[in-house]
Formats: sequence, structure tokens, C-alpha cells
Amino acid sequence: MHQYIGGGLRTGSSGVVHQVTNPADGSTVAEVVLGDAHDAGLAVEAAERAYPEWSRATPAERSAALHRLALLLDERAQEFAETESRQTGKPIRLSTGFDVPGTVDNTAFFAGAARHLEGKASAEYSADHTSAIRREPIGVVASIAPWNYPLQMAAWKILPAIAAGNTIVLKPAEITPLTALLFARACTDAGIPDGVVNVVVGTGPVAGEALMAHPAVRMVSFTGSTPVGKRVMEIASRTVKRVHLELGGKAPFVVFDDADLEAAIHGAVAGSLINTGQDCTAATRAYVHRSRFDEFVAGVADLYAKVKLGDPFDPATDLGPLVSHRQRDSVAGFVDRARGYGAKIVVGGEAPGGALAAGAYYRPTLVTGVAQDSEIVRDEVFGPVLTALPFDTDDEAFALANDTPYGLAASAWTRDHLRALRAVRELAAGCVWVNDHIPIISEMPHGGYKSSGFGKDMSSYSFEEYTQVKHTMHDLTGVARKPWHRTIFEL
Repeated sequence: MHQYIGGGLRTGSSGVVHQVTNPADGSTVAEVVLGDAHDAGLAVEAAERAYPEWSRATPAERSAALHRLALLLDERAQEFAETESRQTGKPIRLSTGFDVPGTVDNTAFFAGAARHLEGKASAEYSADHTSAIRREPIGVVASIAPWNYPLQMAAWKILPAIAAGNTIVLKPAEITPLTALLFARACTDAGIPDGVVNVVVGTGPVAGEALMAHPAVRMVSFTGSTPVGKRVMEIASRTVKRVHLELGGKAPFVVFDDADLEAAIHGAVAGSLINTGQDCTAATRAYVHRSRFDEFVAGVADLYAKVKLGDPFDPATDLGPLVSHRQRDSVAGFVDRARGYGAKIVVGGEAPGGALAAGAYYRPTLVTGVAQDSEIVRDEVFGPVLTALPFDTDDEAFALANDTPYGLAASAWTRDHLRALRAVRELAAGCVWVNDHIPIISEMPHGGYKSSGFGKDMSSYSFEEYTQVKHTMHDLTGVARKPWHRTIFEL
């Protein structure tokens, strides 16, 4: 049973059996009977029933429940990490060192943040009235989370929503649903009331669209590709739902001539290969000053060649498979087409054979000799592939970095403080790192510019998405016939 509705597991109504597959070897991890519109409706009804009580729980009560949840997640860390690695193929080192502890920390953060909703001070902005702000939950939230970080994305969607007093129905990707279900179970075990957190496992076109269109859902939050984000907006607009979108990215990695090149090389390798490159903030386009270009390319290629691909459960493994053979073939297609239009594949550019041939593996791949307008520079590859292009001036670097429809993340590498400040201003992205690329923290927001979406995950800024502001205005005069009435009628 893989639908979590109203505090309990149930079998999906579609009758369609989907296999969750370990991409490292093709073995079956679980068989899931997918949910459909009926299950989506049941989940929304459960969330509706839970909303009155949960939305009126005090911030302290919601905070206490989330503190208990953080402790439970920490106690179950090994189970979460192993399940995450099994369904995604990500190295256990990444699951245990990044995904799970990040989720525990995010939960602890929102346990505290639940007690710190902010608003403008109550005051007499009109001499005859006292105005005050109420920050209220929105209602039932429907969220769709992607397959690349199943546990973290489930947490990013669920935590701010319920900390603010909403109830939620989450639809994880059907290919990686298992840790979202464990997370929902942990919420119940932590004492969060039945129906506050629900999970429907189904496909986007069936279960996802049913959730987006449901009239009782008041907000939709989606993380995924830009084309699907447009579809979410279209469906949500029919019933005027609030929309939060975290979409694609094509992060530039700008290396100036004064950069610490060793730091930039190591940063580029880590920033491009994290989660096998299946990260919307991953470094994908390295723009390097022409005077340092050859040295940078040689350094990245050297490290790429030494990265160890292997069994995700081997602590020595650096790079696991992609999430599926379909995704691996998509990545390979980008590289093969680049070869076709004259790209130089400096290193990688192939799937490994031997013992790894049965998995969805692809070698770290560095590409040079491509034009700014080539497909591999402009489109999301979502794999362990980095392109490198030279530039001559700072202005050119910023222009190339911003020459993309996306604006999720970027980084600049320089020792010059003034140049760094200018890069922070010029780079059009929701997050700009200086001399690093990838680190995230619970206290700071995550979200994009341009076609990378709008709204923020994580941090107190996420409450801007998951709450609505109500202005209350109280008459102070007790006067029945107020002077302003005479501007409307004179009786």
C-alpha cells in the first residue's frame, strides 16, 4: 500500500502497478499500485477535515510537533538514507551526509520558525482607527515534488506549509515515492494529526492534474521542469489558486582571471557532479577567463577522470547512476548531438561497461568547443556534464552568464572584493555564490528568477508563499455619523 491518506496507508485505485527500480542494477525496489483522481479526491477531503483543528493550533503546538518530528527523523536516519539511495541510486555517502541531515535540520528550523510569523506593527495609520495584520494559513495545499531529491523536496514542500497551519497533499514522483511515504508516516508518529500530511503516489497527468484542479485546493506548489510548470499554472488559474513554482536551471560558473584556480576546479567538479548532475542548481556552464581557460579545463578533466563510479552502497563510490536508463539515454543524447556539431569531449562522453553496464551510469563529461547558442549550453541536460567556454572581459562574462531563460543559481570566482560585489549585482539568479557553488542552508531562501519560477522554498521567506495577510481595521471613535460618510451621502 503506497497511498498515505488521513493518517493511514491504502492501495491506489487505478489498478496500475508501477515498479520502483534501483537504477544501479535494474532490480525492483517496490511495486506500487498508482493512485488516480479518486485517491487525490480522498486525500484532499482528508486534508479539508484536518484543516480547522490544525490551522487553529497555536504556533507553540505546531512547533512542538515539528520538534518531535525532527527527533524521529534523526532516529530513523539510516532507514531514510538507505531507502533514498535504493530508489534513486545516489551514493550512500550523499544520502547520509547531505539529504537526510539536511532534512532533519530543515525540520528543526521550521519547528522554530512556526513561532515567528512576522507582520507590520499594529498602529493608528489613520487617526481614527487601529490597524493590525493577521497572517493566516491558506487552506489545503497541493504540492508536486520531483525525483532528484525525493526526501528533501518532500520536506521543503511539507514543512513550511504545515508550520504555517495549512494541510497538504503531496504527490512525489512515482519513480521515487518511498521516502516521502516514510516522511508522512513519521509525521503521524510525531503526533501531527491525521490528514494534515497526505501523500498520493501517481503520475502527473492523472493524480497530479486531479490535485491541481481540485476546487478545495487553495494553493499549488510545484518543483520540476519549466514546461510542466507552465501546465501547472494553466490548471491552477482556472480556479484562481495561489501558485509557487521552482523550475529548471542552467547555472553559470564564472571564473575570473584572479580566481584561486585550484578552488574553482574543485568547486566545478563538486558543483557539477552532485547527485550525478541531477540538480537544478548544479554548475553546468563554466565561463573562464581566456588566460586561465586551458589550465581550468585540464584541472577539471584530471579530476573527472579520477571520479569513482560504482555501487551506491559502497562508501568509496563518488558517483552513482542517473535515476533511470531513460534519463541516462537523454544525457547521452545531448553529448552525442554535441559531438555531431563539432564539440570536443575532453573527458567522458560514454556509459561505462563491465560490472556497471546494467546500471544507468554515465561518465563525468567535460565539453568544450561549443557555441553559446548550442543546445548543450542552452538546455537542461540534468546529468554529469559540464561545458566550458572562454571569455575576455567582465562585461562579456556577465552577458554570457545571463544569456539564458533560467535564473535559479550562479557563482563567481574571484579574489577581488569589488569584482565579487559587482558579480552579485549583475548575475540574474535567485542565489549567487562567491567562491563556492551548491551549499544551501535552512535559514536562507531557495527560488528562481525568470523561467526558473517564482516564490521561495526554505527559510522564513517561504511563509510569504504559505500564508495570506489579512488587514483588520478597528474604529476608535465610536462616532455613528462619521465625517467621511458625508463624502458619500449628505443625509
